[in-house]
Amino acid sequence: MAIYDLEEQEQISELKAWWEQYGKLVTGIAVVAAVASVGWQGLNWYKSRQASEAGALYFVVQAAADRGEPAKTREAAGQLIEKFPGSVYADLAAMLSANVQFAEGDARNARAHLEWVSTNGNDPVLRDLARLRLAVVMFDEGAGPDALKQLERAPVDGLRFRFDDLRGDILALDGKPAEARKAYQAALDSLSAQGGASGGDPLLEVIRVKLESLEG
Repeated sequence: MAIYDLEEQEQISELKAWWEQYGKLVTGIAVVAAVASVGWQGLNWYKSRQASEAGALYFVVQAAADRGEPAKTREAAGQLIEKFPGSVYADLAAMLSANVQFAEGDARNARAHLEWVSTNGNDPVLRDLARLRLAVVMFDEGAGPDALKQLERAPVDGLRFRFDDLRGDILALDGKPAEARKAYQAALDSLSAQGGASGGDPLLEVIRVKLESLEG
């Protein structure tokens, strides 16, 4: 049987007293840490599974679009939006489906998907691109004022010149040359700011021609 000297017995007594006072707290912290670790791993697994399922559904959307099946494309995109609205796959599926529906002359369903992305999209670039496409559709349908409303909010820098260019087209057709010129000039300035205003750029030349046609 072990025999402890007086100093060892005092240390053991102090340890027992400390454990009686703080043992439950230490155990509790350990349990919380363990639960948090398991929870974090579970969350990562869940997110990974969600992304995998959303990606699989997007593949279905792509396949249907490639086969030229607008109904299946629309249905698969709708399922993706319903099940995984917070994923970028939902944005991409809605945009792809909109393109397919437009190609088939189904403007109503195409607009519905574009409107969803412009309002609920997770990616800011895709949200603005959806607004731009909506504005183009509205302009083509003769709804210039509605198209201009889609262009009111400033987009991401990479799309700013396209917004200004379309705004110029709408204003020019509406008989507002002074405002149209400002819009076209803003488009040229945006291109210049992002280094795209070099000579020979087809888009640059098109905007310049439209601007020059309104001068004088």
